[in-house]
Amino acid sequence: MSKNPRVQAKIKAELGDNKFQRLSIEQLDSLDYLNCVIQEVLRFSSPAVSTFRTVTVDDRLPASGAQLYKGDELMINMYNLTRDKRYWKIDPDLFYPERFQGDDKDHHPYASIPFGGGHRQCIGQELARLELKAITSRLMQHVTFRDGGPEVNAGGHNQTLTLMPKNVGVIITFD
Repeated sequence: MSKNPRVQAKIKAELGDNKFQRLSIEQLDSLDYLNCVIQEVLRFSSPAVSTFRTVTVDDRLPASGAQLYKGDELMINMYNLTRDKRYWKIDPDLFYPERFQGDDKDHHPYASIPFGGGHRQCIGQELARLELKAITSRLMQHVTFRDGGPEVNAGGHNQTLTLMPKNVGVIITFD
């Protein structure tokens, strides 16, 4: 949020002046732009770096011709999927929530899989999205985030099983 004041302002505008109102599930679900922001956060900074799958039948990848054998372990790099220009009409290296309202609304279903995909996707993803909406909307009702500047905000991330930002400086102002 601190690096994208335009996005923050649009969320605040969508929420309106109801600072002290607790939003119902129906109200949270109606926040279209906030939903786009959450989708973009999960695409741009996916919490998981990769996922693994076991090949269940011998197969061949059509594009490369690589042979896969039953029992092979595949690692799917989610970062590369979310940055692959073949799957996104709008530059995937940009943080741009509006992509989910326009040109990239109908992106390939597996170009962004922060909760996995297929029959093994996370069963708690809807709860996680609801919690993200509730927390983000409540924060946006009461605070404004600003970038702490280059001296404390060198950026970067630590990569283990998840991506974690490092060297992030944020100024929080209570509205």
